[in-house]
Amino acid sequence: MCGICGELRFDGKAVAEGLIERMLPALERRGPDDAGRWAEGPVAFGHRRLSIIDLSPRSHQPMVDAELSLVFNGAIYNYRELRAQLQNKGHVFVSGGDTEVILKAYREWGDDCPSYLHGMFAFAIWDGARQRLFCARDRFGIKPFYYALDASRFRFASNTQALLAGGGIDTAIDPVGLHFQYTLHAVIPAPTTILRGIRKLEPAHTLVIDAQGRQMLRRYWDLDATRLPQPRSEQEWIDATHAALLAAVRKRNDVADVPVGVLLSGGLDSSLLVALLDEIGVEGFHTFSVGFEDQPEEKGSEFEFSDQVVERYRPIHHKFLVPNDQVLVRLPEAVDAMAEPMFGQDAVAFYLLSEQVSKAIKVVQSGQGADEVFGGYFWYPRMLAETQGTRLERFRKHYFDRDHDEFLGMVTPAFRGADHTGGYVAQRLDDALSDDFLDAVLKFDVTTLIVDDPVKRVDNMTMAWGLEARVPFLDHELVEVAARCPAGIKLQSDGKHLLKRIARGIVPDAIIDRPKGYFPMPALKYVRGGFLDFMRGLLDSRACRERGIFERSYVERLLAAPEMHHTRIMGSKLWHLALLEMWLQRNVDGHA
Repeated sequence: MCGICGELRFDGKAVAEGLIERMLPALERRGPDDAGRWAEGPVAFGHRRLSIIDLSPRSHQPMVDAELSLVFNGAIYNYRELRAQLQNKGHVFVSGGDTEVILKAYREWGDDCPSYLHGMFAFAIWDGARQRLFCARDRFGIKPFYYALDASRFRFASNTQALLAGGGIDTAIDPVGLHFQYTLHAVIPAPTTILRGIRKLEPAHTLVIDAQGRQMLRRYWDLDATRLPQPRSEQEWIDATHAALLAAVRKRNDVADVPVGVLLSGGLDSSLLVALLDEIGVEGFHTFSVGFEDQPEEKGSEFEFSDQVVERYRPIHHKFLVPNDQVLVRLPEAVDAMAEPMFGQDAVAFYLLSEQVSKAIKVVQSGQGADEVFGGYFWYPRMLAETQGTRLERFRKHYFDRDHDEFLGMVTPAFRGADHTGGYVAQRLDDALSDDFLDAVLKFDVTTLIVDDPVKRVDNMTMAWGLEARVPFLDHELVEVAARCPAGIKLQSDGKHLLKRIARGIVPDAIIDRPKGYFPMPALKYVRGGFLDFMRGLLDSRACRERGIFERSYVERLLAAPEMHHTRIMGSKLWHLALLEMWLQRNVDGHA
């Protein structure tokens, strides 16, 4: 797990001296253990390393193997099997980690090499013999890959901060990105971002750019959500899911040369991870829980549930309670760590938890993805119950943060335009590899929405403290099993029926039978007191007014009654406005 950056020039000139040195500090927290630089002619790479697999200098990056040079961020869980396979084909290895396996896989299989990789990854390989850059991102976009492209160069990095630090980036607001940001719950699907000058590589895609700037984008994997030719019984689906999940948890525990812990929220997903680690015989692993102050409308912790799991399995447990005044003080730090503006109110929770976890351990397993893969959110049955309207209308009614008309009233005329989100979602829900509406919704969620909401949030907040988060529920072999299970089975038991059946008997019943919970951060949902004053200061600031994104009448309406304005999935609309302004002030202003 690391931070990567680099540049390829198309004019034959060498990369500007000092560029990589300007970019690397913005990646240091992603990789605090080591730094590396490499340059050859029109290309240069930089790397910050978090040492997890093969802790020796032999896995130092950038890694060079004859005419091939690589920078890589992630973890390849089948690297040992691939290494043996490649050795049988005659390849000779000098290191013991997964980085060199990628180089040899590219040498053996060329552009098809990502199809052989099982894990989370973003990497770039300079092929000196062919004078081209080969870039790839994992199937679910667990690892980030941002880039800037113009007539003279291609620049890439693990976060937008590194790109901006390099200079010369168009920092104007992208109107399409803005529309996605405020309608689709801060999800801006790749390749778009909130800034015109920064794009991101789509999950499950490769991008080849040659020395003249010619590009070739290719999808190497897609999720098949169609039914199996021979139907399975419910028990067969449970057994298949159990086996695939157990394998996913085992791989993410075993493929590391440092201990692996669990982020334990008190919900079903992370509790099940603890139970499965016990099932495969792992002993003495660490678990971590965080809680916040209660608000009258909502409890701020789930300790009553996580404590039951701790009592049952006796891991080495760490529990943290964070007061609200600490949340407000530390909020700017969390925003500094966001590669893109993130509305999820649990971002600061993960940031503060990761700070504590990183003091004890370098790698954790986390429960992100279970709700999307196994149908756990409340809006799925509501969408399914809608019998009238198009697929887009059924989806929009229960998910969009704002309809297009409200968006038009929120922004100033310069940012008003077509319903970009509606057109995009309609296209994605018309999916040839999905049998019915809900299959298409779940596929859209797991391949797109999750990428730029919880998965990105967890990656950013954990890596801000040099902590690697592994997400077994997004193991692609597990997801492939779940995607072909009838939605009617997944949605039984108020959602996540398969996981609840697996958990029964090994997870306390109180956790299985409780209503679906969310990582609580009440102070950012029910905005009052110091949090309201803080947001008012941002939205009334000179920078915000001169930026001219928001209609003042809309801002004033939210400030007058912040607790009256929530999205369909209970996000604070005031927090959404304040967060974007705060992110722009702290990450973008000054780089224009």
